[in-house]
Amino acid sequence: MLRVVNRVLLGVVGLVLLCVGGGVLATGLGVSVPSWWPYTGRHDVLLSDADRERWSAQGWWWPVVIAVLTVLVLLTLWWLLSQLRRGRLGEVLVESGNGEGALLRGRALENVLQSEAESLHGVSRARVRLTGRRSAPEARVRLLLEPHAAPGQALEELTEEAVAHARDSAGLEALPTEARLRAAKHRAQRVT
Repeated sequence: MLRVVNRVLLGVVGLVLLCVGGGVLATGLGVSVPSWWPYTGRHDVLLSDADRERWSAQGWWWPVVIAVLTVLVLLTLWWLLSQLRRGRLGEVLVESGNGEGALLRGRALENVLQSEAESLHGVSRARVRLTGRRSAPEARVRLLLEPHAAPGQALEELTEEAVAHARDSAGLEALPTEARLRAAKHRAQRVT
């Protein structure tokens, strides 16, 4: 979801900036612009003195301006922080039993879980991604099932074999897993 919001927001902002920048450039070069365009020449300003002072005497004007700008700043900060958040878990904290811990690369655990999931009966392809905290990782697994595979059986094998092995090998109490199953597309078989 965040990826879609990010792409749409970047696309809209980029399109707006491109249109406004192109319009300003065209006006500066002397190209004729539509009548509704706020700039009419090189020495024109965005807001005239009359436009800027029209609403400032109203009692509601400044609270609305401050509220809108505050919301824009908060949305921008949320967007920035969501960009800095890492989607993948870099490392997993493994308890060694003697009170100390070791760090396991997240990609290594992902690769092992992925290869074990792909070896399950009826699974054509698997994709694994670890998220969460390093002391409490969570797995997101996407399975592409073969055309005649039983989804219930594939999910049961994933839970009891691949996820259980990964959880036990990393010494975790629990490894919450979200599994998404999808069937591979195939041609209809002809019976003669």
